[in-house]
Amino acid sequence: MESLKQRILKDGRILDGNILKVDSFINHQIDPRLAFDIGREFYNRFAGVRIDKILTIETSGIAFALCAGYHFNVPVVFAKKHSGINMSSDVYQSKVHSYTKQTDYTISVSEQFLSSGENLLIIDDFLANGQAVLGLINIASQAKCKVSGVGIVIEKDFQPGSKILRSLGIRVESLAVIESLKNNKIIFREALKK
Repeated sequence: MESLKQRILKDGRILDGNILKVDSFINHQIDPRLAFDIGREFYNRFAGVRIDKILTIETSGIAFALCAGYHFNVPVVFAKKHSGINMSSDVYQSKVHSYTKQTDYTISVSEQFLSSGENLLIIDDFLANGQAVLGLINIASQAKCKVSGVGIVIEKDFQPGSKILRSLGIRVESLAVIESLKNNKIIFREALKK
């Protein structure tokens, strides 16, 4: 997605530890026009695939899942990282390790929002080591749902996440794939590697 790549080049910043900071338009402050275009691009990429619901994880995935959900005209369900007193005790749960926060947490989805046999599209803002998506896949499995695909806004190809997911036979569509952040330079992968 060329407009996303151009925005990453313009406003993205590289931090130590292979961190790409895009908080001015993706995951702290959100550019709504770009988010809407991202949702439409996910819709275009998964055209013809049956999608009953979109599943994401709080917080950064919600905006893009919502925009995609608008185009697919399906509900969006997000896994919570923190359970409140208003959350049912009947939940699907999975443990996830956060690469950027270097901590483990348990994500939860109320059983009432996922039904056996539903086809899910998982959407997230970043794919690095794949732990968040694997946690969502685990929840989908517990609910006896089918994962029809994974949509990622920004993939870091030099980390193992996409390779792990593809080795499981999961279709991954990433809108911007970063091959390298070496020498303080963002290099995009141009051709899809299988």
